[in-house]
Amino acid sequence: MGKIASMEYFRVPPRWLFVKITDEAGNVGWGEASLEGHTQAVEGCLDAWFARYTGLEADDIEHIWQMCWRTSFYRGGPVFMSALAGIDIALWDLKARKLGVAIHQLLGGKVRDKLKVYAWIGGNRPANVAKEALTPCAYRAARKEQGFNCVKMNATGDVGWLDSPSVLDSCVERVKAVKELGMDAGVDFHGRVHKPLAKQLVKLLEPHRPLFIEEPLLSEHIESIKILSEQTSVPIALGERLHSRWDVKPFLEAGCVDILQPDISHVGGISEMKRIAAMAEAYDVALAPHCPLGPIALAANCQVDLTCANFAIQEMSLGIHYNAGSQDLTSYIKNPEIWSVTDGYIDLLKGPGLGIEIDEEQVRALSKDAAAWVSPGFIGPDGEIREW
Repeated sequence: MGKIASMEYFRVPPRWLFVKITDEAGNVGWGEASLEGHTQAVEGCLDAWFARYTGLEADDIEHIWQMCWRTSFYRGGPVFMSALAGIDIALWDLKARKLGVAIHQLLGGKVRDKLKVYAWIGGNRPANVAKEALTPCAYRAARKEQGFNCVKMNATGDVGWLDSPSVLDSCVERVKAVKELGMDAGVDFHGRVHKPLAKQLVKLLEPHRPLFIEEPLLSEHIESIKILSEQTSVPIALGERLHSRWDVKPFLEAGCVDILQPDISHVGGISEMKRIAAMAEAYDVALAPHCPLGPIALAANCQVDLTCANFAIQEMSLGIHYNAGSQDLTSYIKNPEIWSVTDGYIDLLKGPGLGIEIDEEQVRALSKDAAAWVSPGFIGPDGEIREW
C-alpha cells in the first residue's frame, strides 16, 4: 500500500490533458483526462478532486472511483467522467507498474495476442479520401502503406436540417473508392445528419456494405435511432457521447446499437470501460472503443481490449486531422514503435502498467503556456449554427 503524495495535470498540444499521480514511495502512474474543447472545465474538476484525494491509498482504485461518482451528488456527464478517467487510468498504471505487470493482467488476463485497429482518413470537411488512403501526404502516410486495412471517414461536412439530397452523393463515392482499394470503411455521420437526410444516406450506403455507420443521429434521439436500426442491415455504432453504464443501458435495452464505442477518457477510465464492455457482451453487442485522442488513452483502451471477448476493433489517432501540424500519437512517449501496424493489427502491449513509457521532459516542456483547444463549429450559409 502507498498513499497518494501528489497529483498533477498537464495541458499539452494538440488537445490533450494528461494526469500524473505519485505515491509516497515514488511510484508513478499516468492517465488521460482529455475532453475535446472543454479542457478548462476538466481542470477545474481535477483541482477540486486533487485537493480531496491526496493522502488516500493509491491502491484503492474502486473506492476512489466511487467517491468521485457518489459523493459529488451531481454525477456523470462529460466533465466529471473525463476528470475521473484521468485519475482512474493513472491509478491503474501506478498499481500495475508497482507490481511489475501489465494492466490487463490485473483485469483477468488477455484473451487475444494482438488488436485489430483502424485510422481516420479525410478531415472534418472530407477531401479526396481515396488519394489519402493510398498516397502519402504531409501529416499522414498512406494508410495501406502503414499497414491498415480498415479506415473511417466523415460522411459529410456540415449539412442543414433538410439539405439537398445531392450532398450525400460524395459520401457514397468515397466509400466506393476505399472499397476499391481492398479496404473496409466505417462511416461517421458525427451526429451532423438529421433524420430527413440520415434515412436517405443509410439506404444509399447499404449496397456498398460499410463496416458500420457511426452516430447516424445524435444520441438524445434514441427513439429515432431505434427506428433507423430497424430499417437497415448496416451495423450501427455509437457511444462516444455516453458517459457511464447508466447512459449506455437504455441503448442496449432498446436493441438499437450493434457496436458500442465508449471513450475511455469520457467514461471514467479503465474501471468503467471494463464494466460497460461486460454489459455489451450480455446483449451480443461488439466493443469498438472511441479514441481520437492521445497515447495514454489509446494504451488504456488496449489494456481493456485485450481482456474482452466482444472486442472488435480499436480506433487510433495516428495522423488524424486534429493532429496536423502538432504532436501526434507517437509523441510524449519513448517507445512509439508500439503503434506500428501490420496487416491491420498492433501487437500486444506487454507492460508494465499501460505499456508505454512517458517522456515526462517533453510533457513538461510542451505543457508550458499550452492553449486550450476550442471546437471549431460549423455555421451554415444563412448564419445558422450546424452540428459539428
